[in-house]
Amino acid sequence: MHFDIQAKDWDNDPKKTERAQIFAEEITNYLKPNKIWNALEFGSGTGLLSYQLKDDFETITLVDNSEGMINVLNEKIEKSGIKNFKPLLLNLLDDNLNIGKFNVILTLMTLHHILDLNKILTIFNSILKTDGYLCIADLVKEDGSFHNEHPGFDGHNGFDKNELSKFLTNSGFKVEYYNLCFEIEKELDNDTKAYPLFLMICKKQ
Repeated sequence: MHFDIQAKDWDNDPKKTERAQIFAEEITNYLKPNKIWNALEFGSGTGLLSYQLKDDFETITLVDNSEGMINVLNEKIEKSGIKNFKPLLLNLLDDNLNIGKFNVILTLMTLHHILDLNKILTIFNSILKTDGYLCIADLVKEDGSFHNEHPGFDGHNGFDKNELSKFLTNSGFKVEYYNLCFEIEKELDNDTKAYPLFLMICKKQ
């Protein structure tokens, strides 16, 4: 699996850490999390985003379906002595486990990999507490070149704000916040192309 292979070197890119810091700050500035809240990060990878938020929540459950990513995450938890992380190796779309209810769901650069948006948003709604928040950080709609180096990619080429908002409304969410927070730069054909990333914060209705 692609992400299993990448896991060992995932944290070596300082841009990934910078991205996590920027989105974490944006999220906490808006939500002002209550420290008795419980969060879930969907597609957590090695936990870069959750690490930035570890002091803002009572617990963070980190869910990923890549064994390599979860292994690296477990090593990091052991080294740093973080007590409030709960890593889970599972596919939220397939594994209907009773993982509890959460005040906040976080997802960074994962949603565009999920083909069935209706299904995952319905699952998110079902595991959020009343008045809970869904924070989506992901790619703005792009021309398909972002995944040029992965010819097998079969997800979404980013998201249009209005189109994604309709999916969210239909799944029982109200969009409260939207901002472009970051850019990923890639070298394409001897040229540098920038891909903006957004943060969308939605409230369960």
